[in-house]
Amino acid sequence: MNAKEISLEESKVKPVVDHLNDLLANYHIHYQKLRGCHWNIKGQNFFTLHLKFEELYTAALVTIDELAERILTLGKPPYSTFKDYIETSEIKEIQTIGLKDTKMVKAIIDDIAALIAKEREILDITAEAGDDGTNDMVNRFMQFNEKNTWMLRSFVNED
Repeated sequence: MNAKEISLEESKVKPVVDHLNDLLANYHIHYQKLRGCHWNIKGQNFFTLHLKFEELYTAALVTIDELAERILTLGKPPYSTFKDYIETSEIKEIQTIGLKDTKMVKAIIDDIAALIAKEREILDITAEAGDDGTNDMVNRFMQFNEKNTWMLRSFVNED
């Protein structure tokens, strides 16, 4: 399949796919960081953060699948190796074992800020390409992230 099958111009879709693969790589590292936080959270906020991290990594997993499937819909292959994710991602791995709960939350806030910035960039690119399907999908991801960054910042009293 290629972009013309869904009434998009191939030349305009390439930058969309490139940015979607970049976002996909960032979501994979973010997802694994959330899993590490979920597994390694300790202390008085355990019950609250254990559940929140699970909610966030579950949403990230769905997002990862939607991104990969959208890339395929646009007629291109999604990144699918950890090598690609690590080399491409702006978001970096961290060691979550022994990390204080507020430092975990701050690390996730930083990740979400990076994701929102990338999503805003993609919205401009998809608008230029006339790719309303990708635009709507990414806008939904961004809205989820905006709400959760507010909640997490409130948790660490940084709003």
